[in-house]
Amino acid sequence: MSIFILGEHEDGQLKSGTLSCVTAAQQLGEDIHLVLIGSGVSALSEQSKSLPHVKKIHVLDHADYAQPIAELVAPALAAIAADAQFILAPASTFGKNILPRLAATFDIQPLSDVIAIHGPTEFTRPIYAGNALQRVKSEQKRQLMTIRPTAFAPVATSGGSAEIVAVTPPAAPARPAKFVNIEQVKSARPELTSARIVVSGGRALGSAENFKIIEALADKLGAAVGASRAAVDAGYVPNDYQVGQTGKIVAPDLYMAIGMSGAIQHLAGMSGSQVIVAINKDPDAPIFQVADYGLVADLFEAVPELMKTL
Repeated sequence: MSIFILGEHEDGQLKSGTLSCVTAAQQLGEDIHLVLIGSGVSALSEQSKSLPHVKKIHVLDHADYAQPIAELVAPALAAIAADAQFILAPASTFGKNILPRLAATFDIQPLSDVIAIHGPTEFTRPIYAGNALQRVKSEQKRQLMTIRPTAFAPVATSGGSAEIVAVTPPAAPARPAKFVNIEQVKSARPELTSARIVVSGGRALGSAENFKIIEALADKLGAAVGASRAAVDAGYVPNDYQVGQTGKIVAPDLYMAIGMSGAIQHLAGMSGSQVIVAINKDPDAPIFQVADYGLVADLFEAVPELMKTL
């Protein structure tokens, strides 16, 4: 059974979500293919050919694909993976943008946020903001699914010897979408979805100025910075920081929730963390129900004291 993975990449590097897809693909079969679509990705394909378990890397390198516009990428992927039994993509903004359009092209139902694979037709995915798990059996002849990266460990980046296959660009759609602009927050801190430590702040911080205490603690720990939706909506931080059902899904070794009540929508994005530490002055805050360690205290007193000891 052939398994095709749509590779997500940025600045000439594969994103960790793609490496997690390779791990997931191993549970489906051995004929694993990686698809790289973009402009200037030929160099990336040379780096990626050492990925273990990947048999072939299909490379579509063309200026028209400099930006991953779904209206262009989906038809190209449909042509490349026309005979695939499985097509996987990371459950990121990238994957969630392209795979539904690809599914519409094939006229089949995609499976989103897969966290476990029980066989070629049975999968587990979270529902109700992660409060329940749904085991799905799909009898479709082709399975399209987004893989939640936090549920599968990234594969190593060495040990393989994949064959590289150059792909001729297909004819572009008659009226493709037009890329206008991208606004992206650049930071020296680790990427939120792949960081080993995440320090998050909530609405209790009160202002963007006060949120700097979270950033200072994160810098001290070498951590990524996260936030609740309430903090993002209040304008304390950019929406790139948002963790939760409508934000990013994280599963670090250590997650620090500071000034967060622990709403269901937020828990859906971080409940898979190995160790959860919560600081909140409300002893009845729901966050303490999932925390491994909890401190009932005023964050403006507790965090400076914590930083003194680091």
